[in-house]
Amino acid sequence: MSPLHGAQTRITMGFSLEGVRLTHANGFHALRGVDLHVAAGERVALIGASGAGKTTLLRVLAASLRPTGGRVRLLGGEPWVDSPRVLRRLRSRIGLVHQAPPIPPRQRVVTAVLAGRLGQWPLWKALASLVLPVDPEGAARELARLDMAERLYARCDRLSGGQLQRVALARVLYQQPELLLADEPVSAMDPALSELTVALLNEEAVRRGVTLVASLHAVDLALRHFPRVVGVKEGAIAFDLPAAEVTEALLRDLYAAEGALPLAGEMPGTPAPGLPPLRCA
Repeated sequence: MSPLHGAQTRITMGFSLEGVRLTHANGFHALRGVDLHVAAGERVALIGASGAGKTTLLRVLAASLRPTGGRVRLLGGEPWVDSPRVLRRLRSRIGLVHQAPPIPPRQRVVTAVLAGRLGQWPLWKALASLVLPVDPEGAARELARLDMAERLYARCDRLSGGQLQRVALARVLYQQPELLLADEPVSAMDPALSELTVALLNEEAVRRGVTLVASLHAVDLALRHFPRVVGVKEGAIAFDLPAAEVTEALLRDLYAAEGALPLAGEMPGTPAPGLPPLRCA
């Protein structure tokens, strides 16, 4: 697929990055002239060694980090050209699952999940929900898809790292964004649960026809679940290919600094016996 093919269509509801650069105050180049065009409804995995720039790239796509150069177009808008009001509306249409979810430790799970729609609700409803959850049934529904319904009123500081990641995922599922971003969403989960969680992300994207971009350290998860795989190395795009065309030589070069390919489990993966299935709807 040529990155420039059908660019105008891609820009409308997907996203387009052209020559995007980001240099930190200390002079470190986190992104180096990134060109990436993704159509509405595409599912893309970002892979690469730790520190390659995947998280920085996702933060740019979430309109939470402004690049120092290049052009960014997201869901038909330009976040750093549009007004602050338009930017706030744009951000409410984008969902980002963080590797380490920024959830207050004393917050209840139900409140954390409902926070997914704070940017869409009127101010009075958002404030009211912080005191008394306005839609506990909706939160429970998304948690049930992740086998977490029984923790609806648990405090977040009583959860494991993997459970917190599932709460963060439930929050984004409840938000129902048009652009779904995930930064190492299964890093704290065991291989079987990682497999099911990544499958759920893909099923959700297909069901609603939304764009999905996920950063995954585990190569096997990326190749099994995503039609398109983008390799990121030293802040630049190393390759952008259909999953079936990603060769071992390309992967060895991408992870040369780590000395081995990071895997979530055996290939192909099979859910562990007794593990409840995650549901798309």
